[in-house]
Formats: sequence, C-alpha cells, structure tokens
Amino acid sequence: MVALANSFVILATTLLGAVSQAAYATPVVEQRDIWVPDILYPHYQTVWYSGQIHNVTWDLSHKPADVSDPIGTITLRKGGIAQASEFVVAENFPLADGHVEVTVPGVLSGDDYQLVLIGDSGNVSPMFTILNQ
Repeated sequence: MVALANSFVILATTLLGAVSQAAYATPVVEQRDIWVPDILYPHYQTVWYSGQIHNVTWDLSHKPADVSDPIGTITLRKGGIAQASEFVVAENFPLADGHVEVTVPGVLSGDDYQLVLIGDSGNVSPMFTILNQ
C-alpha cells in the first residue's frame, strides 16, 4: 500500500512538473517574411478612363518563399492621403500572381489618384490620372 502511495506521489509530481513547464514554454512562432512589392502599373504617366478595364501589376522579383499574408486587396486613394473611405477595386486575389484585373470606377477626374496594394504590407503606386468621361 505504501509503495502504491509513493508511486502515485511520483506520478502526480511528474505530471505537475510537465504541466508547469509547458505553461512557461516559449511558443513556437512560424517565421514569415514581409514582402513589399513595387507596383509597376499604373505608373506616374498613366491615364485611365472610368469604366475601362486594366491589369494592375506588381514586382515579383523579390518575393520570399513564405509570404505572411498571401491574399491581396487593392484600394483607390485620392490626394495622397489614406482615408477610411478608400474605394476597393479588387480583393481576394493571390499576391503571387503579380497582377489583377480591375475596372476603373466612376470617380471625379483628377491627376492625384493612387492604388494601395494591401496584403503582406501596404504598397502605394505613384500618382496617376483618372478621367471621368
């Protein structure tokens, strides 16, 4: 009976030690790279017209093997200032494709539009022109 009690105490102590070590263990975090691809098109001399369809393209030459957020969204910005009301022109596409087709929205004409590629990080195109005709 004493041997059984001793075995129980040893087992309980061992389990308690294992549980406490697991509680203080450093979690394993998967290493991922942040990727900031340059937007190649549109560029600063680009003119788009509302209603047209264009391919937005970005540079894949420095893409890491493991992208932290591989699904992208593209928003349209006016005036170079981030706004909560930025217009979503594309979403739920793989960043690894390097391009996505968008339809130019019916916005006021201006030469201060930018696209923001959101996914692994936020990348902003040069300013370009949209004409509403």
